[in-house]
Amino acid sequence: MARIAIVTGGSRGIGAAISRRLQDMGVTVVANYAGNEDKAKAFEGETGIRTYKWDVGDFDACQAAFAQITEEVGPVDILVNNAGITRDATLMRMTYDMWDEVMRVNLGGCFNMAKAVFPGMKDRGWGRIVNIGSVNGQSGQYGQVNYAAAKSGIHGFTKALAAEGARAGITVNAVCPGYIATDMVKAIDEKVLNERIIPLIPVGRLGEPEEIARVVVFLASDDAGFITGSTISANG
Repeated sequence: MARIAIVTGGSRGIGAAISRRLQDMGVTVVANYAGNEDKAKAFEGETGIRTYKWDVGDFDACQAAFAQITEEVGPVDILVNNAGITRDATLMRMTYDMWDEVMRVNLGGCFNMAKAVFPGMKDRGWGRIVNIGSVNGQSGQYGQVNYAAAKSGIHGFTKALAAEGARAGITVNAVCPGYIATDMVKAIDEKVLNERIIPLIPVGRLGEPEEIARVVVFLASDDAGFITGSTISANG
């Protein structure tokens, strides 16, 4: 019987690449999305991957979505916490709402979804949780104290939850992408991208979503059963 995965933010960018790659290895994938219904439905039509809309920053919405997916698709074996947003500004210009929204979605979403899937994984003695961090959570980034703090928090969350799941057959790892050619990165001013970001990447280019997806799929597999609490940097 095919394993079942939830990929949050799974219909666009890195999430879409992860969803497709998991499907290619025989996993039944459910892709979450929060906003762009047209793109989500187009993705569903192209791939046959079911899409469900909910806000990962809303604890009750996560519980309700998880219950619906369990009933309609089956028990969830793999969770990829990929959903994330940016609300960039320097601290002097950042409002509390900008801080709170990024923390609520990017870090709170990891807690909310792990809280939903963890008990079932523990009961069945097998589970994979992969959290998507960021190079900016490791090194910091000007104008991103909210995003950097949330992504840095994901790394600590990963290590702590890994310790709780290890004896139950649940691995918890993080993948830390560098700058990847997604809509979010392409929205950066081209001059900034070409003069201040790409020159600092040793391989001299942006990464591709599929390059992150390959790491995630390995961590979600049986082959990665002896890896837990790790953060793998894929940043060029």
